[in-house]
Amino acid sequence: MQNTTDQSPLNTSRTLDRRFSVAPMMDWTTSDYRVFARCLTKHTLLYTEMVTTGALLQGHNPARFLKYDDCEHPIALQLGGSNATDLAKCAKMAEEYGYDEVNLNAGCPSDRVQNSLIGAILMAHPQTVVDAMKAMQDATPIPVTIKHRIGLDDQQDYAVVRDFVGMIADEGVETFIVHARNAILQGLSPKENREIPPLKYDFVYQLKKDFPDLEILINGGIKTIEETKEHLRHVDGVMMGREAYNNPWVLSEVDQSIFGATNVVNDRFEALERFIPYAESQLAKGERLMHLTRHLLGIFQGLPGGKQFRRYLSENGNRSDATIDVLVDAIELVKQKLDKSKG
Repeated sequence: MQNTTDQSPLNTSRTLDRRFSVAPMMDWTTSDYRVFARCLTKHTLLYTEMVTTGALLQGHNPARFLKYDDCEHPIALQLGGSNATDLAKCAKMAEEYGYDEVNLNAGCPSDRVQNSLIGAILMAHPQTVVDAMKAMQDATPIPVTIKHRIGLDDQQDYAVVRDFVGMIADEGVETFIVHARNAILQGLSPKENREIPPLKYDFVYQLKKDFPDLEILINGGIKTIEETKEHLRHVDGVMMGREAYNNPWVLSEVDQSIFGATNVVNDRFEALERFIPYAESQLAKGERLMHLTRHLLGIFQGLPGGKQFRRYLSENGNRSDATIDVLVDAIELVKQKLDKSKG
């Protein structure tokens, strides 16, 4: 596997199938996680963590945030920012690095990003969003999409999100990823904002009815393939968040159940075996084992040996000299536990 670190255009004509994607999640959807996800699903659209325009334009090493492994396609870059000129420059960078889509974050409720006019606060400034989306579309031919909430704070009227989507769609934006909760800008943490505001899936379903020509994707609280299929009766696509990270095996069902394709992997052990060569290559480059194995901790969720697997990796993978043998030994513990449970 080779990292895409040059700036030659790649995949800009790819037609994306967004029926199922994994949400951008800070500190979680790193390149290492995305490579492991590819050991489970070929067709799922994967998103980067949110990358701010400042990190790309003011830092000395933008490649640090933009590089990825070729196997990660289809892959989308999520940007955080509000300045139209800066976002246009970053959208162009996404194209140059071969991303299949560039997405604007208008849903993160964190106080830290609010102060920089990033994330959900943008819903209070729709003209700023319109200007940004137009500039990004003018800068690159790859799809420019937006992820947002259904409203802010105590806004309860469906018209809020309807008018927001309509205003942006007038500029030619075709794809909207809608987290079916309000964002509470004061008083709730980002974690609480994912749990406390009530889910209103019917708002997202209504968007598809009101804008039948737009591509409407739903996000928020979705945990199973069965739930995904139900949502797909009403909207064009489903974005799964925390469940796809905490219980990554759910991704093994996606290719066959959602895309009608052949499954990538037969069991969890095969998925881990696929990941090991990549892990070895990263260790050879100086990455620590814990940075890789933290993304694997949930692969045996609910199975005998799952707790031992997590504990062994957590206790031994943190060592600065930890080698791939730590992961191999952790896998062997699960095999032994499963053999005992069958006996």
